[in-house]
Amino acid sequence: MHDTVNTMLKKYNLHTQTDYENAIREILQEIALLGLWRIKFFEHAAFYGGTALRILYGLDRYSEDLDFSLLKPDESFSIKSFGKSLIREINSFGFHVKFEYKTKTEKSQIESAFLKSNTYREMISIQVSENILKYFNPGKILKIKIEVDSDPPGGFYTESKYVLQPIPFSIRTFCLPDLFAGKLHALLFRKWKTRVKGRDWYDLVWYIGQYPEVRLSHLEARMRQTDDFTGSNSLSKQNLLNLLYNAIENLNIDYAINEVSPFIKDQRNLELWSKEFFREIVSHIVVV
Repeated sequence: MHDTVNTMLKKYNLHTQTDYENAIREILQEIALLGLWRIKFFEHAAFYGGTALRILYGLDRYSEDLDFSLLKPDESFSIKSFGKSLIREINSFGFHVKFEYKTKTEKSQIESAFLKSNTYREMISIQVSENILKYFNPGKILKIKIEVDSDPPGGFYTESKYVLQPIPFSIRTFCLPDLFAGKLHALLFRKWKTRVKGRDWYDLVWYIGQYPEVRLSHLEARMRQTDDFTGSNSLSKQNLLNLLYNAIENLNIDYAINEVSPFIKDQRNLELWSKEFFREIVSHIVVV
C-alpha cells in the first residue's frame, strides 16, 4: 500500500464492507481533485455539489460524484482531454482506474465521464482483512461520475479552499450561498421523475443548520436557465418557500430515508424526518 494512502485511511472508522468502500471512493475523489489541480483545471472551473460539501466543509455523509462548473460558458470544452492526467495521478498512488468518457446522445451543456476501478482489487491493494474481503463481489466496479457544466448561469462567486491530503493543494469552489442555491435548484427541479433523492433533503437540513444563507439571485439564474422560473418579476423568498412547501407536500419520507441511509453513519440523524419537520426548518433559510 502507498504510504500516503495508508495515512489517508487512518482518518476513517473502518469496520464494515460499506465503510471501506466509502473510504476508498473518497480517497480516489481527493486524488482526482489533486490531479485536476496539477493541470490547472481550477483556473477555468469551480467545484460544487455534495462531494464539495463533504471534502471542503465537513458534510457528514458520503457522496458519489464530482461536480464542477466552468467559470464562464465554453461550448468547445471537453472533459475528455483531462482523462490521461487523471489516470496517471490516481495510478501513481497504487490504484488502477479507467477513464470512460460519456458520449452525448443529445445536445447537453453537461460533460460527463466516469472513473472506474475494480472494488475487490482495490481492497486487496489496501490490505483489507479476509474477514471483510469475503463480502466483496470480485467483479464489482467502483464508479465515480465526473460532470462539468459547460454553460453555467451567472451570478455566483467563488473562493479557494485548501486540502491537505494527499498533499497540500487548493480547489476553487462556489461560495456557500451559491452552493446552497445549486442544492435548492437540484432538490426542487431534479429530473428524477418519481424517484426521491434523499441526499438532497439531508443536505438541506445540513445547510439550514450550518450555513443557512442562500444567494437568491443565483438560484433565480439557475431556474431561468432551466425554464423553471419565467416572467419579469424577481424570485422572492416567498416564491422559494412556496416551492419548498409544495415539494415537501409531495415528498415520500420513507423513500427519501431509504435513499440516503447508505451514505451516512449515524441513522439517528433521520429520526426526526417528517413533513412537519421540513416545513418548520425551511422557514430558517436566510436570503442574501
